[in-house]
Amino acid sequence: MFNQLGLIGCGLMGGSFALALKKAGLVKRVIGYSKSPSTVEKARRMGVIDVAAESALLAVSGSDIVLIAVPVAASEGTFKAIRHLVDPGVLFMDVGSTKRDVVDAARRVLKERLPSFVPAHPIAGREVAGIEHADAALYQGRKLILTPLEQTDPVLVQKATDVWSAVGCQVLKMTPEHHDAAFAAVSHLPHLLAFAYMMAMGQQPGGQEYLSLAGPGFRDFSRIAASDPTIWRDILLSNREEVLKQSEAFRQALDTLEAQMRAWEGPELQRMIQTASDARSKWQLNPGQPIPAGKPGAR
Repeated sequence: MFNQLGLIGCGLMGGSFALALKKAGLVKRVIGYSKSPSTVEKARRMGVIDVAAESALLAVSGSDIVLIAVPVAASEGTFKAIRHLVDPGVLFMDVGSTKRDVVDAARRVLKERLPSFVPAHPIAGREVAGIEHADAALYQGRKLILTPLEQTDPVLVQKATDVWSAVGCQVLKMTPEHHDAAFAAVSHLPHLLAFAYMMAMGQQPGGQEYLSLAGPGFRDFSRIAASDPTIWRDILLSNREEVLKQSEAFRQALDTLEAQMRAWEGPELQRMIQTASDARSKWQLNPGQPIPAGKPGAR
């Protein structure tokens, strides 16, 4: 049981975490801060937070657990705002979708206070953002990646593991480098492709007519293109090296498929499609599916 959660960023991810802690009876009080006063007030009216803080620092004051749920580009500024109250024994976590840039910012700013920070990434979310979509069940049955550093207090790593497990997550650990390489492949590139696909549709003279004829396949493929632009701008830029590697691998695969089409190589094209189909059929969204731990510098 925590006495007080300091929530910095009252949006979908932070709000859902606060609601999940409350539902599980793991926190007595939530104090929240966001740059937008209207967002904080809405969070208070919804019962996501109990008290509105006037600054990030005041949200941290008196808290024994702190969640930083801001866009990854705002991480360093947030660390600067709260560093004077990053005390030993208080659990500080983030929910950023990239980890190396957040960890680098924490190293620069927190310095000797770095052991209190446990970087985290819940593999959960929706294509809609905002406190109005906060849901206590958002993290149920989802993976949660921790990327602790050599300096991270192992007691706090265990606390982080326990709290995310208590709200329904399967907790995994890996290095920040391995995290960013892996999620460039399975999350960041798919978003980039969805954005590019919708751009291509919109730029065609007949694009709107084509969209009017689209069905479930288009819906499933394009869903993530509706994701928050600010969040995904930051993610793609902060992890650009790994995303560009994955984009090049995708481009090579697309070129190979196109070459078979141009050459009318039906049997070879079918073989390639069958390989892709088999790989997708074998995959399943399984919380128990193991992920390699990785080593520093792993790709």
